Amino acid sequence: MAVSTSFRISDAARRRLTSRAADEGVSATALLDRLIIEGIEQLDYPEIVFRGLARNRRAALAGGPDVWEIIGRLRELDGSTEERIATLSEESELRPRLIRVAVDYAAEHADEIRRRMDHNADMVERSRRAAEERGALLA
Repeated sequence: MAVSTSFRISDAARRRLTSRAADEGVSATALLDRLIIEGIEQLDYPEIVFRGLARNRRAALAGGPDVWEIIGRLRELDGSTEERIATLSEESELRPRLIRVAVDYAAEHADEIRRRMDHNADMVERSRRAAEERGALLA
């Protein structure tokens, strides 16, 4: 539920907020809400950044893969959590500490990460079906 809040921002901040919101096709309030939430997340998880367009934002390691990709790969591996982290670290050259940050972020935002992984699985399936249809059409 949205609650009305009043606070003052500088003219420069207001101009930049308004301009950026217009560029993204969202309201200044929606952009400010997103920036506040993502900013606090980045204070809580300094290694996490947010990528993508306004309607498709996703958490990622700074200079690394999206969090959902890390979790998806860890789920494919066998062993304890630490064994999986070690394996992924060897595969990807990501430091184990960063993988743990992604796991911690994902644990706190499990629904978001599950939705992203489910969406990716759906897209893979659609792509597979489209490839089969193209093959059948051209056979």
